Amino acid sequence: MTQTPDRARRRFPGISSRAYEHPLDRSALVALRSLSGFDTILRKLAGLISERQLRLMFLSGAVRANEQQFRHLHEVLRDACYILDLPKVPELYVTQSPMPNAMAVGTDNPFIVVNTALLDLMDEEELRFVVAHEAGHILSGHAVYRQMALILTGLGSRLSWLPLGNVAIGAILIGLQEWQRKSELSADRAGLLAGQDVEAAKRALMKLAGGSRLHEMSTEAFLAQAREYEESGDLRDGVLKFLNLMKQSHPFAVIRFGELHRWHQTPEYTAIMAGEYPRREDDGTASFTEEVKNAARSYKESWEQSGDPLVGRVRDAAGGAADLAGAVFDRFGRRSQN
Repeated sequence: MTQTPDRARRRFPGISSRAYEHPLDRSALVALRSLSGFDTILRKLAGLISERQLRLMFLSGAVRANEQQFRHLHEVLRDACYILDLPKVPELYVTQSPMPNAMAVGTDNPFIVVNTALLDLMDEEELRFVVAHEAGHILSGHAVYRQMALILTGLGSRLSWLPLGNVAIGAILIGLQEWQRKSELSADRAGLLAGQDVEAAKRALMKLAGGSRLHEMSTEAFLAQAREYEESGDLRDGVLKFLNLMKQSHPFAVIRFGELHRWHQTPEYTAIMAGEYPRREDDGTASFTEEVKNAARSYKESWEQSGDPLVGRVRDAAGGAADLAGAVFDRFGRRSQN
């Protein structure tokens, strides 16, 4: 691929998706990739189930972007793939819909679908972020593992008659949904790396929440709104936020905005922009144990920094329990020494 970006952006030759993936997303993907032969079998199963049918559906009912149709959108995708060094530029289809949305579909030959409402809503740099977000999904292989989630969910539903079957399946679904939400945060990071315009990325997320009247919105006020959502309210609000999130395949726009704002300010992002990032050629030797530690560290940091009232209560209770346990062990220790 020899596409030259239309403005000066850093390119990331051989970049691994591990460079931008959220720790929980990354640890799950490393574990799945480490299963010899499983990935190949899953791709074949997923392809047989739906990929051919879906591609034919969009080939017959949507417009495929290329040099003759939606040429500018096609060039935006080529630019994103050039910067993220995707081995192949996926097909992109534009479909008529009043809902602004985009998605990456397929496994062996994944493709991208963009709704017309999204084209009408976004300016060029905002659209670059959205298209690169979908390219990030493809580079990470998220479509493959989402298909796995569907297969496992279907298999699990057949076992719901077993004692506690519904409870077990519910726990699996909650875990899969949590992973999927984290995969969206990963793709947002890929969109930022490809566009390299954090303000455009923030505008895109604001527009997904509030529509096209950008002159009526403020990135500073929206960030303050994200902080208020995170920190305000009482214990009841914490429970309600948790219940609301359980219904969502994507994190809320205000959460994505705050997460991307924080990641843009991290040494991790700075290092990637300086050319220091994991390479794809080393994916096979990535340590699952190390990625699990990274995921645990990430949750610990978010747990400690969170201003959410529910998290605060649970954290205080956990801390009190730890203090009580420590006092009990100290007492038994002193007795054993007497």
